[in-house]
Amino acid sequence: MLTRRTLLRSVPAAAAATAFAGSQWQAAAGTPVRRASQAGLALRFVNNTGAYDNGSIHFYIVGTDLGTGQQVRITPEGAMQPVSLSDNGPDGYADYSIPFAGGDTASTLPGDMSGRIYFSLGDKLKFKVNEGNALAYPAGWVSTDPNYNVLHDCVEFTYKGGRIYCNTTMVDMFSVPLSIALTGEQSPTTGTLVDGGRANIFAALRDHPDFGRLVIDDRRVIAPGHGLEAGLFSPSYFDAYVGDVWGAYQSKPLTVHANNLVFTGQVNGDQFVFDGGVAPFARPSTRDVLFCDGALAAPNDGITGPVAAVLGAALNRTTLLDSADQPTTDPAGFYQAATTHLYSKVMHENTVDGKAYGFPFDDVGGFASYVEDNATEMAVTLTPF
Repeated sequence: MLTRRTLLRSVPAAAAATAFAGSQWQAAAGTPVRRASQAGLALRFVNNTGAYDNGSIHFYIVGTDLGTGQQVRITPEGAMQPVSLSDNGPDGYADYSIPFAGGDTASTLPGDMSGRIYFSLGDKLKFKVNEGNALAYPAGWVSTDPNYNVLHDCVEFTYKGGRIYCNTTMVDMFSVPLSIALTGEQSPTTGTLVDGGRANIFAALRDHPDFGRLVIDDRRVIAPGHGLEAGLFSPSYFDAYVGDVWGAYQSKPLTVHANNLVFTGQVNGDQFVFDGGVAPFARPSTRDVLFCDGALAAPNDGITGPVAAVLGAALNRTTLLDSADQPTTDPAGFYQAATTHLYSKVMHENTVDGKAYGFPFDDVGGFASYVEDNATEMAVTLTPF
């Protein structure tokens, strides 16, 4: 199964306005456009915002052609086109927008591709193609990004061999409520907010002393990791909790179930040391916890990586002091510590299925807003504000 983490090995998450600059992928001159065919995936987009008419909404499909490794976009005609430096207009930015044609708007993924589908409400998004035909994605959490004042959000996907893997995401930010419905063998859905969910999320975070500065007007909420980098969130927020965890497991073992294996670990000095060939984990910083990176980096090795994912999830959900057997599977026990990942907590509380992508390892235990299927259609709905 592909998860958001494996999806993003094909399409790295943009961390700044110049993301992907210097990428190794280059579109060769004269590369043919890949045209839509019956083998592709039908896309359907629905405007149920109630606040924005179709004329004020645009969508954008960008990512990587899995057959060539080139960075590409989907044209309004449904063709897969390599991005090019020449796409930048006189203002220095590429207009990859496709307008909404009606309440339901159709497009196509004509071949194997991994990427994102963006939606902008009001103004259009500005993409930029850098040297080497490397595409810079919007970074709505960066105040200097040209798209900072544009209301927008995205879903992530990989379409490969006739199967679609996709998710909504709040890992970087939350702005526009989106839901996904697949038509196929199982026809799963995810991402739908409860009535008033967007307003609930903004209100719960706006009034909190630690998370309040992450709310940017009524435009978006920035994820705390990016807030930390912008000086809007405490770089020591999780430090005391991590210290308590490291102290607790100096005198008792932690059992981790990961990748159909069982590992046992204990803190030795300042490292969490596990058996089974797992690389030891240094004490993570608050930034490491929020990004599930640094000391919690998860290599794609089937051993250390899966254990890192379980540790990262347990730290974000603050369940490690409550259970020495991880991962825990009862969401009622998540986010109960005095210091916890409130951003992720309120995202989950306000989805109909209880699933969200509030941090990078939120797929641990199956709690992410992620679905996959051998599908003929992927529908994304912009749900009511």
